[in-house]
Amino acid sequence: MEKMILACDLGTGGNKASLYDSEGNLIESTFVPYETFYPEIGLHEQRPMDWWDSVLTSIGRLLKKRRGEAANIGCISFSGHSLGAVPLERDGALLRERTPIWSDRRPKSQTKEFFEKMDQREWYMKTGNGFPPDCYSVFKIMWYRDNEPDLFKKTHRIVGTKDFINFMLTGNIVTDYSYASGSGVYDLRGWDYAPQFIEASGLSRDLFPEIVPSTAIVGELKKDVADTLGLPRGVKVVCGGVDNSCMALGARNSKDGRVYTSLGTSSWIAVSSNNPVLNAEKRPYVFTHVMPGMFTSAVSIFSACSSLEWVKDTLFGDLKEAADKKGRDIYEIINELAAESPIGAHKLLFNPSLAGGSSQEGSPHLRGAFSGLDLGHTRGDVLRSAMEGIAMNLGLVLELLRKFTKLENEMLMVGGGSKSKLWRQIFADVYDMPVLKTNIGQEAGALGAAAVGAVGTGIWPDFSRIDDIHKIQDITNPIRENVEKYNKIRLPFDKLRETQTLISDMLHDLDL
Repeated sequence: MEKMILACDLGTGGNKASLYDSEGNLIESTFVPYETFYPEIGLHEQRPMDWWDSVLTSIGRLLKKRRGEAANIGCISFSGHSLGAVPLERDGALLRERTPIWSDRRPKSQTKEFFEKMDQREWYMKTGNGFPPDCYSVFKIMWYRDNEPDLFKKTHRIVGTKDFINFMLTGNIVTDYSYASGSGVYDLRGWDYAPQFIEASGLSRDLFPEIVPSTAIVGELKKDVADTLGLPRGVKVVCGGVDNSCMALGARNSKDGRVYTSLGTSSWIAVSSNNPVLNAEKRPYVFTHVMPGMFTSAVSIFSACSSLEWVKDTLFGDLKEAADKKGRDIYEIINELAAESPIGAHKLLFNPSLAGGSSQEGSPHLRGAFSGLDLGHTRGDVLRSAMEGIAMNLGLVLELLRKFTKLENEMLMVGGGSKSKLWRQIFADVYDMPVLKTNIGQEAGALGAAAVGAVGTGIWPDFSRIDDIHKIQDITNPIRENVEKYNKIRLPFDKLRETQTLISDMLHDLDL
């Protein structure tokens, strides 16, 4: 019997457990959510034990659906959300009930202290850490040291999200190169922690786990875990990778220059390459790839589908009721209304930065706006302008990647937003390149984790199988007339973003 692959995509919203056959075909998946806590402004926390419960529950439900398959599972591998900082005692005991997640930005003074000792440009050019610096793990660890000294004294290791789960499964603590590259103290080209960054942090090197390849076997399931899950003890736990890199692999970014757009709550455009894409001014964020010797470099906007959701929920609340009455998907109705509006939505522009500005935008305080509204605009215009604004914003950050590295001339699109044919046409016209949709939509992260597990345990000889798994369902080519119209819109849209940055900074500084 050929071995099956169990992959878990431990995301910000929950864990998706997926079962794949030996060829990489998805058999079944289950999703179990968990909560994020916001105790203060800038503090975003989750319970590591909620991750663990979600993993156990989702795998349990999966195996209940696929009775009799447990004995055929050869490995389990994880994709995990990035920049975690989970403190463990020497015996492995969890020291904090809730720990900061990637978007937590509490360590302001610690970041300031670090960059008084270390040039920030030099730090970025070695680490590729292009998110706001206080998101990165090292500064959260420094925060523990300064604000929770009793906890810090007991701390033996600080681990990331999926590495905590791997420890719970096997009792062994390691990380992989992709996850370590988000630690804030990792040298991309040196393929190891950078001593000068650890020294500047004032932390001990021993706090950071040993680095192994993503395909390395961490160990086998502990007896009690195997019994709980109903799996054989011989199931191998493969180290896995950070979500950005697993998704890149699952999205076919396995060759130099391949590029994809992930269109979800937030959105990013990522290219895989033999060298990291670095620029100290615009700061693409870079992770070591789960594929040996490669990197995945990305530019992003913080609000994409979440901005369209806001428009839908806040301005079009009646559409949900109408969709329910007709037994239709609300997004089919949104697409129909938006399609009634012409390119440019009758000169209505939408800046989608409702969640703030990324490193590729003018300010973290940037917020969204409609511009050009008049009494003649329709519901369809508003919806189309929202879809176009998200595409235009991503088109501007795509131009940055094009300046820094060579890209293949086709864009794979994954994520929930990729389902819309209208939106894919807008993106093809804005990007001026063909947009591909394959059978892999929201499963790219799980597929990447499955591929790492398959190669790590010898089920696959290498990662080339990924290309065979992707089946092209649609190629949307740019329409020249549309491209020319969006090129005309680009200048006023860019000016809107620039002006909105100034206004947003002024509003942020107001004392009301």
